[in-house]
Amino acid sequence: MKDWTAILADDDCVKLSGIDVDGILRGKLISKKKFLSVAETGFGFCSVIFGWDMHDRTYNRSTNVTDEAGGFGDLHAVIDLESFTRIPWENNVPFFYVYFYNPDQTVLAPCPRSLLRDVSKLAADMGYTPMAGSELEFYHYKETGASVIEKNGKNLTPMTAGMFGYSVQRPVLNKEYYYDVWNSANAMDVNIEGWHCESGPGVYEAAITYAEALKVADRTSLFKLTCKSVGPKYGVMPCFMAKPHHGLPGNSGHLHLSLLDSTGKNILCRDEPDPNPKYPDTAYLTEEGKHFLAGILAGLKDIMPILAPNINSYKRLIEHYWAPVTVSWGYEHRIASVRFISPPSCPPKGTRFEVRTPGADVNTHFALAALFALGIRGIKLKLPLTVPPMGAIDDHSTIDRLPKSLRTATEAFMSPTSLAREVLGNEFVDHFGKTRLEECDLWDDAVTDWEVTRYIETA
Repeated sequence: MKDWTAILADDDCVKLSGIDVDGILRGKLISKKKFLSVAETGFGFCSVIFGWDMHDRTYNRSTNVTDEAGGFGDLHAVIDLESFTRIPWENNVPFFYVYFYNPDQTVLAPCPRSLLRDVSKLAADMGYTPMAGSELEFYHYKETGASVIEKNGKNLTPMTAGMFGYSVQRPVLNKEYYYDVWNSANAMDVNIEGWHCESGPGVYEAAITYAEALKVADRTSLFKLTCKSVGPKYGVMPCFMAKPHHGLPGNSGHLHLSLLDSTGKNILCRDEPDPNPKYPDTAYLTEEGKHFLAGILAGLKDIMPILAPNINSYKRLIEHYWAPVTVSWGYEHRIASVRFISPPSCPPKGTRFEVRTPGADVNTHFALAALFALGIRGIKLKLPLTVPPMGAIDDHSTIDRLPKSLRTATEAFMSPTSLAREVLGNEFVDHFGKTRLEECDLWDDAVTDWEVTRYIETA
């Protein structure tokens, strides 16, 4: 056991944070004395963080976790001592993640870190280690929260104008921000693998290095926190919403998945290519890999509110913008929902599935938990891979389509026959589903600028 008194000898406070259903870090600063007294036992944390939305509006629907009638009592928060890092832009204050539990100390179903931890344990029981990587594309604006409200979200000034993907020149224009993000994130052990200009005004992309799934999800959340904390120092507002602009590409949040066996070998890749594959795309894909992929494809539509959790998420998932709209896969196929990457494109250990459905607004903990849970189900049941690769299908209109709205997706997610219920549990599905329906209700009640300008005079 670590001697936290010695490790924190020069500190007088500690920052603790959990993650809510929208992927937002919610936490507090506590004294070192308080931390040392609760480091092993845990402490109380108001349950309202699972009873309100991203703007702190309490849900109208009662949930199985918290509601107004129940008085928003405390949850039990347990500090994950293995998550220790320091926040460089806050005088290196010590930081720890927490897990949330019910008051009786049973697992809290909608706690994102707990859900991914438990799915990872399920994989470990089968002899597998879930491995992942993440990529985030996101816009940047020369704005503040106040200026966005003043402008009513319109005519925002991008950090740089025009399209210039992979430019080595453009980052120089905002190099203080660019390198501060790199240095600050890596000082927190976020492990950025790549950081570059993407196509779009003020758009950058970051790749988080391949590691165990829970670590990658934690690091992805810390990366977002880094950008949102460092940006304002330079007059920059990062934007991780899925589709900020009509007529321009959206922000993706691609997730890379693989499984290692007990020896550290990637179980997705064959030692030698199949001399007689049904499709060339599966030449290097093992039988376990086929089952894993089949599991993801079988449940992809049922977990869409997890992969695309907001009203705006579905604005990104449209034709002709390199965003998937179908239940599909293919070797090195960037229009499919699942891109299979294997030799000869990469070494055997790099073989993986890139799930391209999520946007940058995704809650990475939930998404990885759902995808791995479906894939593991596929292996357990030895599901056959019945979906042909996208490149082998002449008429793409025949491919099963993904839902086009959050309400449609949530109704399928909450259906009694949903595979989300089977792999993630009823308690989680009922809680998360209700939070998404609340988002739909707000959208249904909204009157947009588009409606006003289109109909105010002519209707």
